[in-house]
Amino acid sequence: MTSFLDRALGRVRLGGWLAFAAPLLAVAFAALITSAVLLIAGHRPVAAFSALVEYGSAPRTMAVIVNTATHYYIAALAVAIGFRMNLFNIGVDGQYRLAAVVAAGVGGAALLPGVLNLLLVILVAVVVGALWSAIAGVLKVVRGVSEVISTIMLNAIATGLGSWLLINHLGVVTGNEMATRPIPEGSRMPGLSLIPGADLPVTGFLVLAVALGIAYHVLLSRTRFGFELRATGQSLTAAVASGVDVKKMVIAAMTVSGAVAGLIGMVELLSGSYRYSNNFPAGLGFTGIAIALLGRNHPVGMALGALLWSFLDNSSDALQLLDISKEIVAIMQGVTVLSVIIAYELVHRYQVVAGQRRVGKELSASGAEDAAAGTGALAR
Repeated sequence: MTSFLDRALGRVRLGGWLAFAAPLLAVAFAALITSAVLLIAGHRPVAAFSALVEYGSAPRTMAVIVNTATHYYIAALAVAIGFRMNLFNIGVDGQYRLAAVVAAGVGGAALLPGVLNLLLVILVAVVVGALWSAIAGVLKVVRGVSEVISTIMLNAIATGLGSWLLINHLGVVTGNEMATRPIPEGSRMPGLSLIPGADLPVTGFLVLAVALGIAYHVLLSRTRFGFELRATGQSLTAAVASGVDVKKMVIAAMTVSGAVAGLIGMVELLSGSYRYSNNFPAGLGFTGIAIALLGRNHPVGMALGALLWSFLDNSSDALQLLDISKEIVAIMQGVTVLSVIIAYELVHRYQVVAGQRRVGKELSASGAEDAAAGTGALAR
């Protein structure tokens, strides 16, 4: 019995080390590929990486990295909720932008005073994101439309609808720019002085992002809803056999994913620009997909992935001082995601093969023991 437990614990430790080492090796491999690209382009890799680290360690840049990573992390959480159920919510980009323009219009109207207006803006963004994402869930359940196709189409519709709302109902002309009325000063998210020496505060939405990460983990790992969501994602047939209402889970998962997506734009709206215009950040939903893949849908893994992605994005300007194209960072980001996916797939295949071998050995040992017992009984 003791030896069996020792072997089991050894396998768990080995699997844990492999899962931990896979992303580190993938990042190292991405750095190796990037170094090769730099050498081919006639640049010194050590100088380039040193410039990135030096620029990224400046107090103000660190604050910008954390603020940008907060965007990215919330986007990754929105995508990961769908991923855990094998749903590909490609429409996160449209969901948060439509939510942002509506929420900005409500916030700029100052319907409520102070903090109440801030809470109203956040609530409106969550509701709009949830309702827009739920459309794709309903289409999948009722008409069998792939959520990939429907969410891509809804992205385009959301962009057009947002522009129409801004031009005809919610926007005002300020100079040469069309934008919503600014959020009143008393309804803005306060910043946090977390980084010594930085003249830029860290967004207060960092606290919300941490809370969302904890809620994500608890929801998926400690609740019936999370169990049914994961069960449906792993095996639709088994979930149906267990009594899970799959259609209900599809709509619920898309709705929750969209609700979280609605919060992405709030970081910029309530901590940065304080209004919505055509220059509002776009593409954060697609960045969230990359970070969710990079972090393997794990709340801690996605947090590390968001920080790495943000560090590379915000430190890339330092490369221009060395006459190096900042697009080299995009190469490193892409190679990192691809390397992590390949590394985890190799770990998964190794664990499957190791499990098959283990079962085979245990069956062989059990058969030998049974044969020995049978021979002893015959001898008696």
